[in-house]
Amino acid sequence: MAQSKPQIVVVTGASAGVGRATVREFARHGAKVALLARGTDRLAAAANEVRAGGGIPLVIPTDVASADQVESAAEKIEQELGEIDVWINNAMVTVFSPFVEMSAAEFQRVTEVTYLGFVYGTMSALKRMIARDRGCIIQVGSALAYRSIPLQSAYCGAKHAIVGFTDSIRSELIHNHSGVRMTIVHLPAMNTPQFDWCRTHLPRQPQPVPPIYEPEVAARAIFEASDGRRREVFVGAPTVLAVEGTKFVPGMADRYLAEKGFDSQMTTEPVTSGRADNLFLPVPGDYAARGRFGMNGNSVSETAWTSSFPSRAILAGATGLGVAAYLAARLFPKMRRA
Repeated sequence: MAQSKPQIVVVTGASAGVGRATVREFARHGAKVALLARGTDRLAAAANEVRAGGGIPLVIPTDVASADQVESAAEKIEQELGEIDVWINNAMVTVFSPFVEMSAAEFQRVTEVTYLGFVYGTMSALKRMIARDRGCIIQVGSALAYRSIPLQSAYCGAKHAIVGFTDSIRSELIHNHSGVRMTIVHLPAMNTPQFDWCRTHLPRQPQPVPPIYEPEVAARAIFEASDGRRREVFVGAPTVLAVEGTKFVPGMADRYLAEKGFDSQMTTEPVTSGRADNLFLPVPGDYAARGRFGMNGNSVSETAWTSSFPSRAILAGATGLGVAAYLAARLFPKMRRA
């Protein structure tokens, strides 16, 4: 993606995980990158990686749950780096827990960061981009925006909400013939540090549901989406299965996840006493982009569909039928023919 001048890019949740991999990817292409997150030590380390990769970093410690902090960050970015070309909403927190065991404060915090943080970032970006009639906003979504799973009700709710409010705003931009574009990049299970520092009420350590992808896969998809030409991008075959399959057999999926969705999100390791989490305060240490589930991680996404793919309707039908057959075989084994 050739650029006549360095892109000015904002990444929230930039200090670790997918955000950390994303700032590295844009740095490789010479971008000026504003890094927004809470953990100051990790932000400094990420900034060093941006410099090493050929980009120019600007570190702004920010809690995206505060609209004032996000707007203040946007002002500083345009003062010090210039006009924002791409704003990437990525910051998230989650709580692994049955819903009935969560507190109202926990649910509120997940919603404020993982949903309202995207709202506030989008507000600050549009405030500047609409006046210039250009720019791209990328929402980092999830397969869980279409197919919720047990034990992550707050996170799944936030990801569903992101799709809803983004679709609404996109229609408004089209109505006004705006040159600003909005794209959602939906991700599968990622090998990031979040599973070591998220809050959990589970008896065993949380883990991503296999198959697991490396964060660099997401970073490349986010970079490619920054031209704003695609409405949605689905990274990895599991994301396509989740998005398309639930349209055909949502009830079967509910029952399958009720059976398999609990153990698949936990390792065999017990949760240690006094385990630190990042729900309200950042956890110290430099966790970088990758987590500890990389042994079987996929470094290449075999599937990256977009909403404009010409044969998607045909392939979606085939996917839905395949998912239905698979779930039926798992849930109703006695119905299979001998």
